[in-house]
Amino acid sequence: MNSMTPIPSAAGPDSTGQSLVVASPGSLPRDVGSGRVLRNTYALLSLTLLFSAAIAAASVALQLPAPGILLTLGGYFGLLFAIYKFKDSGWALPAVFALTGFMGYSLGPVLAKSLALPGGAQVVTLALAATGATFLALSTWVLTTRRDFSFMGGFLFAGMVIALIAGLGAVFLQMPALGLVVAAMVALLSAGLILFETSRIVTGGETNYVLATVGLYVSIFNLFTSLLSLFGFGSSDE
Repeated sequence: MNSMTPIPSAAGPDSTGQSLVVASPGSLPRDVGSGRVLRNTYALLSLTLLFSAAIAAASVALQLPAPGILLTLGGYFGLLFAIYKFKDSGWALPAVFALTGFMGYSLGPVLAKSLALPGGAQVVTLALAATGATFLALSTWVLTTRRDFSFMGGFLFAGMVIALIAGLGAVFLQMPALGLVVAAMVALLSAGLILFETSRIVTGGETNYVLATVGLYVSIFNLFTSLLSLFGFGSSDE
């Protein structure tokens, strides 16, 4: 089984359990409406996903080495810090592409290992299709019902922290069974975060499309890698 340590969500809860909203060049006044924020978020999300996929494909083709857990977490948090630091300047978007590009690079070696397994191509395709279908289904549900899932913020954030700690334990202690449990846990939490983050955009709780994009990207990334681990578990035992 190939797995990755789950990446914590970009947004953490404040004292009320709601995710922090930070004004930036990506922010729009609340009275503009959530529609424009949603369009900008999905447009930027599409570009970052394509960019990340291209970097991952190049990483596989060039057989680049895995960055390692410490470098992966350091790069993620460092670039995430940069996004917040440059939130009031034109450097916010380059920082977002740097983050998603780095995460695409870290995904490359994982994809290479999955593709090397028996039926690896089918596993990757299935994980990709399941991720896309899950994102579309959950997003459509929120956009149609306009339900508010902000109450889930504190629970989801705490769950991802626990999953991160458990994931690190599974790697360092070499416990595949724990890694499988963590992958299932991350898949469920990522689905919840997609509901949570999309509902905040729809209800006007998130007016910053740059931060909204990062939050959704990380949730999709975690969902894909966790499904990849789950679907690849059987292949790794053949």
